[in-house]
Amino acid sequence: MGAGRLIAVLMTALLAGCASATPEADQGDAPASARRAPEGSYTVGVRTLTLDPRSARPLPVTIWYPVSTDGVAAGRFPVVIYSHGLHSRPDLHAGLTTRWAAAGFVVAAPAYPHTRQGAAQFSRADVRNQPADAWRLVRHLGRLDRRRDDPLAGHLDLTAVAAAGHSAGGFTTSGMFSEGHPARLRAGIVIAGGGLPGSFAGLAAPVLFVHGTADAVVPLTVGRAAYGRTRGPAAFLSLLGQDHGAYLTPGHPGFATVVATTTDFLRWTLYGDRAAGARLPAVARSPLTRYEARPAP
Repeated sequence: MGAGRLIAVLMTALLAGCASATPEADQGDAPASARRAPEGSYTVGVRTLTLDPRSARPLPVTIWYPVSTDGVAAGRFPVVIYSHGLHSRPDLHAGLTTRWAAAGFVVAAPAYPHTRQGAAQFSRADVRNQPADAWRLVRHLGRLDRRRDDPLAGHLDLTAVAAAGHSAGGFTTSGMFSEGHPARLRAGIVIAGGGLPGSFAGLAAPVLFVHGTADAVVPLTVGRAAYGRTRGPAAFLSLLGQDHGAYLTPGHPGFATVVATTTDFLRWTLYGDRAAGARLPAVARSPLTRYEARPAP
């Protein structure tokens, strides 16, 4: 995604405003999971489905989840909604999402109708509609969890949801934190992204920003501005000298630190793992990174 394309996205969103991302009456505003965060790692299963296939906005979804020898692993797992960037698709982010699933999370990644790779009618401006799509997916996961014949039934902890995304998906993630968002949205991870109009309103929640200091597509200043707007606890992981997202590639310098930091952030915010929260500064520290955090303003 070039710099000009991103600016077009932002300007269109600023002029047109964000579509409402607030779902209807929410059934999941209970306290976050008090279960102990898993130790070790799981084997990861993958599943694809299409939400509302005959609607004006069909939504293909890829889901990664912990498995055991008998299928879906026993227990309920917090849910992470992962949003891709322009001209991308969920499987291109599997290096990160599969590692989160192995750590004990269900990761659901929609392929957005007008910004995904290969979209028949590509539209950068459609980013402003994607937070509502993400909430539509959350509601659908709630139905799967209650459907007795679905393999994921009884395994989705929808009282503990995080939103995460890269580039335009980072802006989508920010847009989910709009006025009136449900308490089930416990945390956000904005990777190489920024904020949409109306972002970071309503209930405060922790947000982690991940950004390359040499990002020529979404400048570091855009991420820093969004960081300054957050209302809850926030942290910023800078990848020194790195670009728009090569650090999301397994084996690339910075990848291991990004995985470790984001995983412990999710353990802290969705499982209530205080030890994971306490070790974040140490986990995030490397010759390639700079980490800072602040409490709620």
